[in-house]
Amino acid sequence: MPFRKILFWSHLVAGLAAGLVVLMLAVTGVLLTYEAQITQWTENRYDVSAPGTLPLPADELAAIARAETDGKATALTFENDPAAAVKATSGREGKIFLDPYSGAVLGEGTAGLEGFFGTVTTLHRWLSLSGPNETGGAITGAANLVFGFLLLSGAYLWLPRLWKWGMLKTRLLFRRDYPNAKARDFAWHHVFAAWAALPLFVIILSGVVLSYDWAGKMLFTAYGEEMRRSDGPGGGFGGGLGRGRGHGQREGDHDDHGTEQATGGATGAAGVGLQAILETAAGHDAGWNWITLTLPQDAHAADVSVRVDTGTGKQLTRQETLTISQQSGEVTAVSTFSDRSPATKARMWMRFVHTGEFYGLIGQTIAGLASLASVFMVYTGLALSWRRLVQPLFRRRQSV
Repeated sequence: MPFRKILFWSHLVAGLAAGLVVLMLAVTGVLLTYEAQITQWTENRYDVSAPGTLPLPADELAAIARAETDGKATALTFENDPAAAVKATSGREGKIFLDPYSGAVLGEGTAGLEGFFGTVTTLHRWLSLSGPNETGGAITGAANLVFGFLLLSGAYLWLPRLWKWGMLKTRLLFRRDYPNAKARDFAWHHVFAAWAALPLFVIILSGVVLSYDWAGKMLFTAYGEEMRRSDGPGGGFGGGLGRGRGHGQREGDHDDHGTEQATGGATGAAGVGLQAILETAAGHDAGWNWITLTLPQDAHAADVSVRVDTGTGKQLTRQETLTISQQSGEVTAVSTFSDRSPATKARMWMRFVHTGEFYGLIGQTIAGLASLASVFMVYTGLALSWRRLVQPLFRRRQSV
């Protein structure tokens, strides 16, 4: 049997086996494309009391946040917009929004929207509506691997037997009309695959690396480093297909706007306040969009950690973590994405290129369109398989 025919049937059988799961991953990936922007837009709809007047000092807002959260608040996030609320976070899950001028609690976010995205993410990661599921995670991870085979085998099958423009055109461009549904599905399957192949390859490859320990270890070994337990799939970055966050948790030190664990100490009698630290961070880069100020937890620590974000909130190269002295109010250290080890940078790149967020809105759009193309690829592939394998059986029964 010719190699091309063997590959074709392998492609068809693999597509039938994993098609529905890949379709689910693609659809949920599309739904999660602009999760960050939609969430930020809803958070910005809180009406603050008197934008334009002097806001409350960061120290007072921190005290209010702690009081309202029973001391659980770990960070304050300020947006570079006088009409925006201040977000107080308690670890990764809890958050409240404060009026920066009155200190009043404006809300806890949009529960319905967060519930929707949470459900879609859980479905995308674990094929579940109720939470993490090891079996579901194994299925989605395997489906992502199969999709990788489908993409590579499909790339070979896509190549026309005759390299003429007339043949290439049918596999690269859409037509306004097709003689029948079969011809349309065949053409669409090839056209969507051609235009989405490169971003899908990156999405699938990153999903494999973020889903499996062996793939992560291979990445670190390639850079001559040893992967720590916290770098593995369960340690923080997430995997899977499309826009979603995959099969693990979020990247270890990256919250909605990059909140880190609190490391600073309470302001000493001769030291500066949180407001002075906030002003130092704002002056570090005038183009900041968000500043996440870690609330001091240790009364004896000398420094406060502050993240300055000039991007969308998920672009690691647009973030700097400042260490600011509580005694002098001066920046004593600056940490950026480029300061990490090569393997760690590659691992973090995999996490956020998987969703496109590493490259901002453009990257997210490309990832979302690639996931949408996957929806059509799976649909047309299943439709073609139905016509090839199932419809002939009905015809035979009718002719008997």
